Amino acid sequence: MLDAVSTGSYYDPHSVLGQHPSGSVTVLRTLRPLARTVTAVLGDGQRVELHHLFNGIWEGEHTAGFPDYAIEAEYGDDVVWNTDDPYRFGPTIGELDLHLIGEGRHEELWKALGARLTEHTATEKAVAGTSFTVWAPHAQAVRIIGEFNGWDGRLHAMRNMGPTGVWELFVPALPSGTLYKFELLSADGTWVRRSDPMARFTETPPATASVVGSSSHEWADAAWMEHRAATNPHNSAMSIYEMHLGSWRPGLGYRDLADPLIEYVRALGFTHVEFMPLAEHPYGGSWGYQITGYFAPTNRFGHPDDLKYLIDRLHQAGIGVLMDWVPGHFATDEWALARFDGQALYEHSDPRLGEHKDWGTYIFNFGDSQVRNFLVANALYWLEEFHVDGLRVDAVASMLYLDYSREADQWVPNEHGGRENLHAISLLQEANATAYKRNPGVVMIAEESTSWPGVTAATSGGGLGFGIKWNMGWMHDSLQYIQHDPMYRSHHHGELTFSFVYAFSENFLLPISHDEVVHGKGSLLSRMPGDHWQKLANMRVFLAFMWAHPGKQLLFMGQEFGQPSEWSEARGLDWWILDQPSHQGLFNLVGQLNRVYAENPALWALDNEPAGFELIDGGDSAHSVLSFLRKDNDGNTIAALFNFSGAPVGPYRIGLPEAGEWDELLNTDAGEFGGSGVGNYGSVVAVDEPWAGRPASAELTLPPLGALWLRLRR
Repeated sequence: MLDAVSTGSYYDPHSVLGQHPSGSVTVLRTLRPLARTVTAVLGDGQRVELHHLFNGIWEGEHTAGFPDYAIEAEYGDDVVWNTDDPYRFGPTIGELDLHLIGEGRHEELWKALGARLTEHTATEKAVAGTSFTVWAPHAQAVRIIGEFNGWDGRLHAMRNMGPTGVWELFVPALPSGTLYKFELLSADGTWVRRSDPMARFTETPPATASVVGSSSHEWADAAWMEHRAATNPHNSAMSIYEMHLGSWRPGLGYRDLADPLIEYVRALGFTHVEFMPLAEHPYGGSWGYQITGYFAPTNRFGHPDDLKYLIDRLHQAGIGVLMDWVPGHFATDEWALARFDGQALYEHSDPRLGEHKDWGTYIFNFGDSQVRNFLVANALYWLEEFHVDGLRVDAVASMLYLDYSREADQWVPNEHGGRENLHAISLLQEANATAYKRNPGVVMIAEESTSWPGVTAATSGGGLGFGIKWNMGWMHDSLQYIQHDPMYRSHHHGELTFSFVYAFSENFLLPISHDEVVHGKGSLLSRMPGDHWQKLANMRVFLAFMWAHPGKQLLFMGQEFGQPSEWSEARGLDWWILDQPSHQGLFNLVGQLNRVYAENPALWALDNEPAGFELIDGGDSAHSVLSFLRKDNDGNTIAALFNFSGAPVGPYRIGLPEAGEWDELLNTDAGEFGGSGVGNYGSVVAVDEPWAGRPASAELTLPPLGALWLRLRR
């Protein structure tokens, strides 16, 4: 045992080191390898010389005990070190925390595990330092290494806290900014070095150490948070500007970004920004989807308090914040979560369940209660510590299916013989239910690309419990349609209208995301047919269709002004193109879409109910014309009309629900948007002339590659 203690490889060093009653005296032991002399210096100044016991372990005794002592060690060349002793302190993690961790039910796990600056008060006077706790159930021993001990963990071996697999050590006087890692003795006798899975602060990649840190940000978004808690986001206006933070304005960090981003998003009128993953990741080219530090905002753009500042400022400006969350898989880097304590821990040990061959990543062991706890708590961490308003959960389909992207002999059926990943389903249900329970007004969004039923159904009824699902079918069909030459669109009309068949089967969001403008797909503009004017006109009518269609909207950065080139994370956007009036016109249109959308509940109040939508004419394939109504519960009605052909259509009679004056809210062919100016000059008068089953009708002209939004004047 003494040999193991002397090498920092004993599971319970506190049982040997520190002070221990022994009959009428108290025995003190400390580990100081290579020291010539070691002395215990008591709080009242008394000095107790210790004698060398074994391999760097020193021992002494005192009849009155050793209250508030320090250790003075003298080495060669008169070098003297006077330090506090970590082994004189009791555990800094309580029994309730350990119980909840053992049960996999610690919803605030980040407050129990990791490195936390604290004051230890179980001594005669409070002592400042850092409490370290880590979950490593397979480890034989765990040591803390860092710059403070020369990356030699023998003096900072942690104690095992019992069957939960948690290890703990309080290190006095260790300040904020200290670099550290854990060194773990695996079951096969090999020492491995790992960063802290619960680290909230990290070095800037490619450096990999965790950092002891603290937050001093004082939130000023109380009004936003109060309003959020009283709002149902699923039936509210939501138009999302998706962005990759590093390439929006290269060189700007979290704090620098606040002013220009707020000004820009306000000018465009988006209700939310969505950041691609900001959790720490080693490879920038992964866009943040291969994570190593789930609780640490990437240090590339500043301190976590700088990210809080950015979110706080966005909230104060009335802009919501969403963030991508990646619970399905994680990076395989050997210094991070992979094989954390020497063997599979966070990942499933069976490669058929624990590896994504396509992505070169590991899959979380969703059936392990502590791993599930890690993920659920991580979702709560971003919602509660960073005031994020919602999480977009990445690659949900890869979690739901055991045979996802696998050959027949590469997957394991569930206990019922099916392909459903029952453990992943349960995790998603738990994460969603817990997020909504603890944080009213947030939204959980699924990027789910299959026909899995009940993605946005309540968990109480067997659904996954998401609030919103990405409508990948709409994205695929509508993009396929809009790429056809207008001359041939009449043959593909069903691609435009098929989404109406299932529009209310889930609570949907319509995404034109980063995935649609990379990997050789080109930009959205480059996929439009025709000359440059026609490409921009196609963009305008497509976006107007997207904004009027039932569901929320998401648009990736650059598409709002018609970025010509395919997006790359390695460079900034094509901002120069805004100097061209036609592209400024598209920018103006997106701003108008958002403003009209936000001001008219008919476009969003009944997003998830059939009562909010009604086709006027979905079958006019000959003209490539589509028309429908959007409605709210207060009798407000908007007619949305789309001409996807390359020529004006008119005079064109359209059936409407009421006679009267219909104001023109939007004309994508207006000159201010770069259009040709074909339109109806402010309003359209509907008369009591039945048409196509409607009691009233109006005659108008539909502009080429254009959209009209009309609102009945009350």
